[in-house]
Amino acid sequence: MLGQLAWVKVDVPFASVNGSLAGSNISGSTSGAGDSSLQFTTLIKGGKALSEAEFATYEPITTLALSVTVTAPTGEYDADKLLNLGSHRWSFKPEFALSYPFGPEQRWELDAYINVYFFTDNTAYKGVEVLRQEPLPGVEGHISYDFTPRLWASLDLRYGFRGETLVDGVNQNDAQESLIAGTEASWSPTPSHSFVILLAKALVYRNAPSGTRVALKYVYSWASR
Repeated sequence: MLGQLAWVKVDVPFASVNGSLAGSNISGSTSGAGDSSLQFTTLIKGGKALSEAEFATYEPITTLALSVTVTAPTGEYDADKLLNLGSHRWSFKPEFALSYPFGPEQRWELDAYINVYFFTDNTAYKGVEVLRQEPLPGVEGHISYDFTPRLWASLDLRYGFRGETLVDGVNQNDAQESLIAGTEASWSPTPSHSFVILLAKALVYRNAPSGTRVALKYVYSWASR
């Protein structure tokens, strides 16, 4: 886009969740489609679009990127249930990212992100109530290492805070705080195909999810000639 590298990513998740109420025999589970998202990203500094031949000899430099992610309420949602895969609302996440390669042959890379989630209202919360959520800022850091041009791994941290909710205008005093640590590895047997494994665990989770996440991803990339 305007001579800079840009890309679009679409996520259509399938998930399964279960939960229980402490001190009781009340429990539940559900599985199905989650909320889908569309992310547009463009490099705005140090990200000149390259041909395949130029990309083969490219040496990483410091880059600055901008992205916007839109999440749509496509997931399964039942207004009469507390446990749902969908959120019955839209969300928007603008994000700035900085990437800094360093070390011998620039195999190390430090990435830093700052972002904020904005939410529309869920007008069918518990069937009849309106759920409103304040913005949820976050910062991320990743340090990665390229073992080969086709294999890399990273260590990751994310910190999020605020995002308190109001139900029918009443503040729920549930501001969030979360610290998530994880690791990710990617292997690309060909330039167009990549396989990714991701592990993440919440270390701090005040009014936030406390689980462990495991994800396997397949990524297909193509370039115009």
